[in-house]
Amino acid sequence: MLTAIAAAFLGGLILNLMPCVFPVISLKALSLIRHHDKPAHARAEGVAFLLGVVVTMLALVGVLLLARAGGASVGWGFQLQSPMVIALLILVMLASALNLFGLFEIGLSLQRAGEVGGNRGGLVGSALTGALAIVVATPCSAPFMASAVGYALTQPPAVSLVIFIALALGFAAPFTLIAFFPVLARVLPAPGAWMMTLKHGLAFPMLGAVGWLIWVLERQAGSAALAAILGCCLLLSFAAWLYGMAQKRRMMGRRHWALHLTTAVFLLLLVPPLINLKSVAAPEENVGSAVAAASVAWSPQNVDAIKGQGKPVLVNFTASWCITCQVNDRTSLSTQAVKAAMARTDTIYMVADSTKYNPDVEQALSDFGRGGLPLYVVYPANGGKPLVLPQVLTPGIVISALEQAAESGKKT
Repeated sequence: MLTAIAAAFLGGLILNLMPCVFPVISLKALSLIRHHDKPAHARAEGVAFLLGVVVTMLALVGVLLLARAGGASVGWGFQLQSPMVIALLILVMLASALNLFGLFEIGLSLQRAGEVGGNRGGLVGSALTGALAIVVATPCSAPFMASAVGYALTQPPAVSLVIFIALALGFAAPFTLIAFFPVLARVLPAPGAWMMTLKHGLAFPMLGAVGWLIWVLERQAGSAALAAILGCCLLLSFAAWLYGMAQKRRMMGRRHWALHLTTAVFLLLLVPPLINLKSVAAPEENVGSAVAAASVAWSPQNVDAIKGQGKPVLVNFTASWCITCQVNDRTSLSTQAVKAAMARTDTIYMVADSTKYNPDVEQALSDFGRGGLPLYVVYPANGGKPLVLPQVLTPGIVISALEQAAESGKKT
């Protein structure tokens, strides 16, 4: 248990470096810079961020454990298998980007409406940033973290909660420690116009996250969902513009309630298409791998029928929402060197897609002691013990594993 707690904390630290968290770094950086010259307020925002991370983690784990107790095979990142959750994240990310661009302001008084930020609402904003960060982080599974999560999901609820709290503390530790020990304050220039430029620039990672999530939603729920979310994005953008105009009119002492009412109407128009996302059928050919066309359909039955028949088997457990999976796909599995190694060793390649909920995939992850993606398994040609590859691949790692698996068949 102590090993799992330490691995979870270390995995949470490394999770800050994974690509899935990059879009939210803009919000974390802005919160840090905004009060770098006010140590007391920076510490308060650090604590608020920590609480946002821990509370959100407890909520996610509570739902996860309840679902597993009810017989559902679900793992880390389970909420991103829901088109509804993906759509809501898209709108939250888009609203964050529009806010960073200054189209509207949140939590500011009339006198502060033109500034980068203020004290009012800052702590709530930091807590919400922590909540958003941990939700966005779930598509990734950092080194050390996968084994800890897999272990946690096989333990009693109390032990599972302790391990997941350790993961949350590790994830929040860098930002919280910097807030308490603001070394950056010595090198950052004094607050000024540059902060507004930075605020606008930091909106672009959020827009990048919006684009990625729209792609994931289309792969999950098809072109109808794509049309629906694009329409929702347009409605939300228009509502944000109206709300920004209302704020400006209020600053000038003019009537603004009609604009608020119109904004509310446009926000209500978002509800029907979001609800309908639940019933949109996803395409049958939905797979998350760039080389899926050359793969064999994965199922537990297919694996049992093929393994040990004189050919190595490589199984890629992946999903469109798993950014680490997509990076590994393009930097390793899709490279000509790895494809040549597959041909040379006569390897059978399988893709187990978990973009949509697949109980067989979730059960396989549990069988290998993993709580989430990615997972890469190589079955030796002689039917021996399968080899689990690291979560961050290189072409050399994959080629070496395939050659070792093929060699076992020759020795037999």
